[in-house]
Amino acid sequence: MDSIRPVSKVRIPYAAMEGNVWPALPSPKGQTVLAILYQMEQSQWWAPEVIRHHQFRQLRALVAHAWDAAPFHRGRLEAAGLKPPFDDLQETWTNLPPLTRGDIQAAGLDIHSSFIPHDHGNISDIHTSGSTGKPIRALRTSMHLRFWSAFTAREHIWHRRDTMGKLAVIRNSTAGQDLFPHGTRYRHWGSTQRAFDTGPCVGLNINSSAAEQLDWLVRQNPEYLLTHPTNLLRVLQLSAEEGVRLPNLRDVQTLSEILRPELRELCRDVWGVPIKDNYSGREVGYIALQCPDHEQYHAQSEGALVEVIDEDGKACQPGQVGRVLVTPIHNFAMPFLRYEVGDFAEVGEACLCGRGLPTLKRIIGREQNMLSLPDGEKRWTLLSEGGIRKLLALAPIREYQFVQKSLQAIEIRLVVGRALTGAEEAAVCDWAMAKFEHPFEFNMSYMDELPRGRTGKLQDFISEVA
Repeated sequence: MDSIRPVSKVRIPYAAMEGNVWPALPSPKGQTVLAILYQMEQSQWWAPEVIRHHQFRQLRALVAHAWDAAPFHRGRLEAAGLKPPFDDLQETWTNLPPLTRGDIQAAGLDIHSSFIPHDHGNISDIHTSGSTGKPIRALRTSMHLRFWSAFTAREHIWHRRDTMGKLAVIRNSTAGQDLFPHGTRYRHWGSTQRAFDTGPCVGLNINSSAAEQLDWLVRQNPEYLLTHPTNLLRVLQLSAEEGVRLPNLRDVQTLSEILRPELRELCRDVWGVPIKDNYSGREVGYIALQCPDHEQYHAQSEGALVEVIDEDGKACQPGQVGRVLVTPIHNFAMPFLRYEVGDFAEVGEACLCGRGLPTLKRIIGREQNMLSLPDGEKRWTLLSEGGIRKLLALAPIREYQFVQKSLQAIEIRLVVGRALTGAEEAAVCDWAMAKFEHPFEFNMSYMDELPRGRTGKLQDFISEVA
């Protein structure tokens, strides 16, 4: 009798009905996610112009709804010369000015839809972290969230993850939750289980020390890890110092912060696994996912129209850096039409993988992260350009942050393994002088932990210059 061949890396739909095991019948939510995935498996290979055509089919439905249901949007559309039936929307779309957070705050309830199609489900709200200093409250429909779940599942599929493995998540910063030494254990990987059965998910609070996180990871020995890039850096540094490895780990997922190229290299050197990054916003959902075959990002065109524009408002070409505008095309509760998320990105070339989805070569960050010089010039700090490895070699630096306090002064905040010598402090200042290319006054501050936002994010460069 032939032996049964073992099955690995199989994604089995989540059986939600009593008595049903296989073939599985997911819940209605799971069925919706699988239906979306089925279509996206095909649409990702369409030609760019075909994808854009279908995007604007959906966008016309959204804009027509915004005209009827939201006074704020109707006024903006009318002022820009966009009126029903919106047959020429693909040609006139860029006449609509970008939507800013300030616009949303000033609009108040007028930006909310007075009604939504009855089958779009319930409305829920979410508050952004306010990292720009202008927090907003966003409304989302159940339909919009189904697409969010589908893109989460696509990310796992693209990167060939075995969803029956263990996922470790270090991102929650809520006081009193997911505490060391045990953290929290969940049956499933969150929203993915609506479509696929999964292994367990374990979580630890991101405010745990690097030593506590590494200890916890060794005990959990997961197949996959999800965390912020700056947090990953400090855990990798400690792991390298102590020679600690995670034998079951297959890849690391990063999100919410700018991913520096050196971190990819460090992760491969220390743990022998790649980093898979994604680009999203709490108010708009997924914006772009890292290509499964390359390190650039594919815009998630089935869920959002992503634009990158220059100072004149024109579309950037490959190799150009510009402001990112995002329009989620399925959220009818609170349309975000050409929403300026506050980030800058570089447009990429057509991807060699063959997908027709537009590409971003890199996501650079927010305008507030730009260095201001006394003559009015602004520069990207681009701390990812190889200099970070040199900085960390100067002294036992576990975490770092540069805060521009004025046009002449920068505060260097450090978390260190021991007190730095005078020579080491001078070397760090010399490094900063060379990096920022201006004779700033550098002031050193030492901290046990660098301050993080409510969502656990940490920025490596902050400008407090108006």
